[in-house]
Amino acid sequence: MPIRNFSIIAHIDHGKSTLADRLLQATKAVSDREAKAQLLDSMDLERERGITIKASAVTVYHTHKGENYQLNFIDTPGHVDFAYEVSRALTACEGAVLVVDSTQGVQAQTVANAYLAVANGLELIPVINKIDLPAADPDKVAMEIEQVFGFRAEDCILVSAKTGRGIPELLDAICDRLPAPRAAETSKLRALIFDSHYDDYKGVVVYFRVFDGKIKMGDKIRMMGTGRTFFVTELGRYTPFIKKVDSLDTAEVGYMCGAIKSLGDVRVGDTITLEYEPADAALPGYKEPKQMVFCDFYPASAGADGSSGKKGDFEALREAIEKLHLNDASFTFEVEHSEALGFGFRCGFLGLLHMDIIQERLEREGGVEIVQTAPTVSYLVDMNDGSTIEIHNPADLPDLSKVKSIREPIVKLEIICPQDCIGDLMKLCETRRGTFKAQKFLSDDRQILDYELPLAEIIYDFYDKLKSITRGYGTMDYEILDYREENLVKVVILVNGETVEALSLICHRSNAEYRSRCILQKLKKQIDRHQFEIPLQAAIGGKVIARESISALRKNVTAKCYGGDISRKRKLLEKQKEGKKRMKTIGVVSIPQEAFMAVLDQGD
Repeated sequence: MPIRNFSIIAHIDHGKSTLADRLLQATKAVSDREAKAQLLDSMDLERERGITIKASAVTVYHTHKGENYQLNFIDTPGHVDFAYEVSRALTACEGAVLVVDSTQGVQAQTVANAYLAVANGLELIPVINKIDLPAADPDKVAMEIEQVFGFRAEDCILVSAKTGRGIPELLDAICDRLPAPRAAETSKLRALIFDSHYDDYKGVVVYFRVFDGKIKMGDKIRMMGTGRTFFVTELGRYTPFIKKVDSLDTAEVGYMCGAIKSLGDVRVGDTITLEYEPADAALPGYKEPKQMVFCDFYPASAGADGSSGKKGDFEALREAIEKLHLNDASFTFEVEHSEALGFGFRCGFLGLLHMDIIQERLEREGGVEIVQTAPTVSYLVDMNDGSTIEIHNPADLPDLSKVKSIREPIVKLEIICPQDCIGDLMKLCETRRGTFKAQKFLSDDRQILDYELPLAEIIYDFYDKLKSITRGYGTMDYEILDYREENLVKVVILVNGETVEALSLICHRSNAEYRSRCILQKLKKQIDRHQFEIPLQAAIGGKVIARESISALRKNVTAKCYGGDISRKRKLLEKQKEGKKRMKTIGVVSIPQEAFMAVLDQGD
């Protein structure tokens, strides 16, 4: 039976999941009674937000020119933060369906995903979706596709995923235009793992694509990366319901269970082979994703000493993170300790939406409550002795006398926007220390802007500002260029003369004073007044650049004096003054957890 393996790729909200639903119905994989919107988006979170977070693989069958074809397709995410999911899906395919919205045209992530597919040597079929809408302009979008990607405008397939128009033509084009999988290079089994998840009853469920050889029920397999061996206890494919099979042949996609209990035994990108007849070399895996945004997760009820209100809060968080990491290998985690928040984890993410989704999945799927710190980026620190270290936390910055320079990540930013917003967007990029590179025309009313900006300037609210300036029509995509030396400084926050490392930050010298004042003003509102004045200071090195003071609570010691000589009152006031002076030298200011939360609030 001829096989076609392909992915569906597009910008966010261009109708990939709806198109996948129609393909399932058109190939009779699901009946009309079983069909529901976003069938492949199995997570509640995906349905609520209307976005795809996890790529999902499905096997369907289609008859074309009297021959039955097996189609394995993968519905992929569209947001820039989930590009790693897309790259993994593309590795298991020979072709891709590139979906473009006929009302919005080519967007930033359309371009990024198309280039990713071309880099993997995939054949592309351009599809223009949503042609049933009143605002649709398929001819103009077809010309945009021709201009940007070089496809012939007449090669684009016009479909409406909502009404099902054009779906039979698309299925025929997939059978005709996409290449057949390559022939097996060896008779020995080699299968590439592209996803996995943890099931409470079956253990770890592994999704793979067979490149060479054949896998059967009862086979003893070996993971070539970890060296662990297992017996295949269940083998099957999604159609999109679980369908058990006895064997999977070359070029087929499916899942496998083997009583795999330990989460560390399976690695995405690993090669499966047979224990008694192992392959000579593993398949090329995936390029490890580079984490861009870092933040700390702490159990919500942990105390300053690492103890927690509920027993084992930290362990529950560890278990939840490990299970989630099996399902999404693109974030990293390591144990971290903070004086204010106790034990937690320092996690690295591909972007801000990725961080937001991981936090929400931990709370829902893992059943843990989380306190999250403000996101930061990684910096490269060049030391005077010639060595270079990478830091993800301002508190890890070495003594500045030993530091030669600090380098921050610079991104190449591509913005696709309406023509009337160009001026405001340029102003936004200039205020974020951006460098203008190029301006390209996409169509009569849309242009592409190329900028270089520091990553630290876009991880907070840049995307929100871009959306509000362009009334929702602007899109952006970014990739890391390199690390460049900038005039960066470490700002230290002092409360009553004591350094609070959890609140220190690295920023550009020009922004240091403004950022410091914002932090101090928030702290002033949150820290309770004491019997003595508390100075709040922000310093760079030994120089204080901002200060706020929390005034002392004054007890009225003269209340019991009624009448009599003034010297009696003066004596009591002098005694109070001495006490306050002594209290200031030995007094300890306790910073409540709410103060940390207020300062770390991402909105600012």
